[in-house]
Amino acid sequence: MESRKRPLATVLTPNDGFKTPEKRVAAVRLQDSDYMRWGVEETCLYLRREDLGEWEEKFRAQKLTGVGLRYLKDADLEKIGIECLGDRLRILHSLRKLWQIEAEASKVFNDPIHGHVELHPLLIKIIDTPQFQRLRNLKQLGGTYFVFPGASHNRFEHCIGVGYLAGRLVQALNDRQPELLISRRDILCVQIAGLCHDLGHGPFSHMFDGKFIPKARPEITWKHETASLAMFDHLVTDNHLRPVMEQHGLVLPEDLDFIKEQIAGPLDTNAAQGQKWPYKGRLEDKSFLYEIVANKRNGIDVDKWDYFARDCYHLGIQNNFDYRRFLKFARVCEVEGQKQICVRDKEVGNLYDMFHTRNCLHRRAYQHKVGNIIETMLTEAFLKADGHIQIEGSEGMKRTLSTAIDDMEAYTKLTDHVFEQILNSSSLELAEARQILRNIVCRRLYKCLGQTQAAKAMSVTQETIHSWEAELAQIARQSGAQDVSLKAEDFIVSVIMMDYGMKEENPINNVRFYCKDDLTKAIQICKNQVSKLLPEQFAEQVIRVYCKKTDDKSLEAAKKHFVQWCMDKDFSKPQDGDVIAPELTPLKESWSNKKDENGEGGSSRNMHNMRANGENKAKTQLFK
Repeated sequence: MESRKRPLATVLTPNDGFKTPEKRVAAVRLQDSDYMRWGVEETCLYLRREDLGEWEEKFRAQKLTGVGLRYLKDADLEKIGIECLGDRLRILHSLRKLWQIEAEASKVFNDPIHGHVELHPLLIKIIDTPQFQRLRNLKQLGGTYFVFPGASHNRFEHCIGVGYLAGRLVQALNDRQPELLISRRDILCVQIAGLCHDLGHGPFSHMFDGKFIPKARPEITWKHETASLAMFDHLVTDNHLRPVMEQHGLVLPEDLDFIKEQIAGPLDTNAAQGQKWPYKGRLEDKSFLYEIVANKRNGIDVDKWDYFARDCYHLGIQNNFDYRRFLKFARVCEVEGQKQICVRDKEVGNLYDMFHTRNCLHRRAYQHKVGNIIETMLTEAFLKADGHIQIEGSEGMKRTLSTAIDDMEAYTKLTDHVFEQILNSSSLELAEARQILRNIVCRRLYKCLGQTQAAKAMSVTQETIHSWEAELAQIARQSGAQDVSLKAEDFIVSVIMMDYGMKEENPINNVRFYCKDDLTKAIQICKNQVSKLLPEQFAEQVIRVYCKKTDDKSLEAAKKHFVQWCMDKDFSKPQDGDVIAPELTPLKESWSNKKDENGEGGSSRNMHNMRANGENKAKTQLFK
């Protein structure tokens, strides 16, 4: 080991058994992970350090530099005069260590999804920090756990899975295409980015950054990726990991920038707008590395692979996508002057299945009507408790739930445990928040009146939602029901977007494929080349309405008002509309379920009455 620490500029004496280098080399020895920048002398020095110095003259005579080491094969070594097979194998083994992460001292995790996961020692150092261990106490699916009893998994195991899969994908590309010159530094940085990509999540995951922060602090635009970068910096600094990273071959701050850019995109967004290549961590010839952890181009990344498999496993939902097959067929091709990760043409159907799985997970679990209203109630409780929860941050400064995101020392202490902190408190200031959480625990939840859709997707703001809630209350007042009183604040309107990950766009349009006849040529495959059974649209907008009053009379009235509101707005008929308000639904022509011989809306007696009396009869029926 001592020989590995010898400075590059050390002058070798005849007693060393080596010839003095013909020219003086740099005083600062390049790391092994920088082998691609080695000249001939650095290459020869590596041979000496690996006890292969007897062959350095042959390497020097052939002017072999670091770039050429990846291309050396057994036949090449034989040609330059290394006749013994054993010697050639020793040399190839030593050279291969330059671009493969060493397996020694790694730890093995037994993961229910990926089996036995082996991680590099540097990744273990990161895992064994308070900032990463915090993820053990953040539910992966937030309020969904209150609906699906098996969904008890946390961000901790998800992040370990993403770090592992990131290494699997980059190593697969490295093994398949050594000409990409992927270094050990690259592999480690990609794995660290996968491991740390969710460090910034708050209590109950997406509820915190999707519902709570926008209402608690509407003046700021904040996402959990923003906090992931700040938490990663805090993790490195607080645990003195910079020298450890350098010992493992990382170059700071270049590699730190690369890690953070993989998580959240270009760090300097203003400068990036006017630049062809906006990243600082890696040059454009390594562009494909930015598509592994968080793929901004088409959404196919290892983050999705892990949460598809992990969430389906815990939710009890079938996962139709197998990432192992993608790993077998992934390779890098040049597309419009930039290197992208492509896949075999025959895999296009499997990728459509992948995005269909994503949509199914949202429809069945992530956007479950009960799970969503529980997260809405959690948000209400957090808003009422916000100013009364004090978390100590840096320099002893106290932070609230909504301001903890400004101080990573305080944010490290903020987890799902805040639920129990409020629920079990005796403070008068937390009485309202405590009551909401007790209602959740005792399953006294707001009730879903139904869901509907507009003919076309609408641009919906908070003002729009408030106006809809007021309209629902107005209909309630017009009904004249003496024993029911419903106000705007008794209604909650929730607008949900369901899509394939890129809003209205088909994500497969941004994927490039290759065929077996030409592995280097990237091609595009249109939807009509795949199947006529694929979706025509890739996004839809769902409007749900909830009622806070849960007594039978109020709910019965509120459901009828909801059907009337859908008629007035010309939205689609709620699924149970014919049961809720059988006196209303036949009066709207477009809501008829009867078909004529051509499959179109028929001319039933109800339709005839509709045309004769006009749509206003709907209100007459309701308000008698």
